[in-house]
Amino acid sequence: FYIVDFILKRVFPKVPGLKKLYFLITNGRNRALSEIEIYGRLNCCGFTLVDSKLINNLLYFVAIKIKAPAYDHHATYGPLIRLNRVGQNGNIIRVYKLRTMFAYSEYLQETIYKQQSLQEGGKFKNDPRISTIGAIFRKCWLDELPMIYNMLTGEIKIVGVRPLSQHYYSLYPERVQQLRIKTKPGLIPPFYADMPKTLDEIVASEERYIHQYLKKPFQTDIKYFFKATYNILIKQARSK
Repeated sequence: FYIVDFILKRVFPKVPGLKKLYFLITNGRNRALSEIEIYGRLNCCGFTLVDSKLINNLLYFVAIKIKAPAYDHHATYGPLIRLNRVGQNGNIIRVYKLRTMFAYSEYLQETIYKQQSLQEGGKFKNDPRISTIGAIFRKCWLDELPMIYNMLTGEIKIVGVRPLSQHYYSLYPERVQQLRIKTKPGLIPPFYADMPKTLDEIVASEERYIHQYLKKPFQTDIKYFFKATYNILIKQARSK
């Protein structure tokens, strides 16, 4: 019964096509949402969470509205998602990935950053937005496979700086922001060649790569490709 309930109330509403069937059957009643999705929905509507408490297996929360809604009408909440990322010349590109976070998690990035800052490798420690299966996808690189489509369309290349969200991009110094948009983002970032630990080291790593790339594009990408491949295959470098 649990499996059927899980598929009907959690999976169907997220999958295109099945979503219409779900609302036809249930009229939207008794829809199951994860705690993270609830907070993300609140945030995208302009609310911030004040407090929450679980009482008798029911989640109660208090939120106040602090800003205008920032809902993305083109967002995708199924297993295959499209994320807004800063591309070449500052253009916003839609990067394809397999979902590793709960729906509406992208609206919580700034909130999580304020609460936790960044850990080693430039990621959040114990990020509550990542689902169990999402963690497996990340460890096995499965989540980034759809980005091959972006590579085929010419929006990204094989080696290049990581395509960043606008919030993450805003954390970079302005000089590096301007430098980043001179090249296309890449599927394999210089991170895996240099293995930096802090955000400052990540920024410095990307800055070195871009300066080298602008002088010798082909040679630079070849060098970084083989160095990153060695770290990934031999040293088991992974994105956390």
